[in-house]
Amino acid sequence: MTAIAETPLITTTTTTGFVWLDLTRKCQLDCGHCHNGSGPTGTHGTMTAEDWRRVLDETAAAGIPHVQFTGGEVTLHPDAPALVDHALALGLGVEVYSNMVHLNADWWALLQRDGVSLATSYYGSEATHNTITRRNSHARTRANIARAVREGVPIRVSVIVSDPADTGDGVRQELTNLGVKNVRVDHVRPFGRAANGQQPCADGLCGRCGDGRASVGPDGKVSPCVFSTWMGVGNVHDAPFGAVLGGPEMAQANEVIRQATRGVSPSRGCGPNSPCGPDNESDEGPDNGECTPGYPGSSCSPRN
Repeated sequence: MTAIAETPLITTTTTTGFVWLDLTRKCQLDCGHCHNGSGPTGTHGTMTAEDWRRVLDETAAAGIPHVQFTGGEVTLHPDAPALVDHALALGLGVEVYSNMVHLNADWWALLQRDGVSLATSYYGSEATHNTITRRNSHARTRANIARAVREGVPIRVSVIVSDPADTGDGVRQELTNLGVKNVRVDHVRPFGRAANGQQPCADGLCGRCGDGRASVGPDGKVSPCVFSTWMGVGNVHDAPFGAVLGGPEMAQANEVIRQATRGVSPSRGCGPNSPCGPDNESDEGPDNGECTPGYPGSSCSPRN
């Protein structure tokens, strides 16, 4: 771990900013479209538990109210439960983005605490889901979605479709029948393995990345969001988190993103139902929560 000087406050431009804590690239699944290339051979990177706690401390000190723990598969990181507990102790709202293949008793107890919500990706039928994840994962994920509903855990589900003509309505209805109230549909984004070897392009982003929000990866690299990891704007191993967010590299990345996404339709950038990806806010609600995590509102989440 690198010693970091006293942290300046982070200046955010919205009241709905949040931070993705992208803990790991390790995952039981090997999804062909994974936005950050996670899988069974992935690692937890160079960030220690102390490093992550420091990022959480700086986030809370900045007045940013929400964080999302993601990956990879967050439940495979040995320090994740303690980090969630630390975030809650700081008064942060927490969303855990999991593939929900395996949640042990300790995780279920953690998910039922006040201030915690759960999110996952879903791909439809058993055959489709298992083909995409390259594992026999559908039954476990579906069963755990149903369990979350039964146990009163706030949950949202992102239905991911690859065909631009697919509305996902049938899968949405299936999840609604299970009792899931917060369901959105999104198309596969052209990042990670889904880019098929092509250079990533900012016009696939929603355009709101970096505006009072950012992602910290398992190597400490900061990017405007979990999809724009190629646009590194600094590293928390080398500088305080606040200095990175307020630095010239973030400002430059923001300008590149705004220019690339200016005039891009919401459906092209994020999917058919939301200007910033899946969320669980009312369609009649205000437009200032497009990227807040799932507790109490959510969107702009990774599709693992």
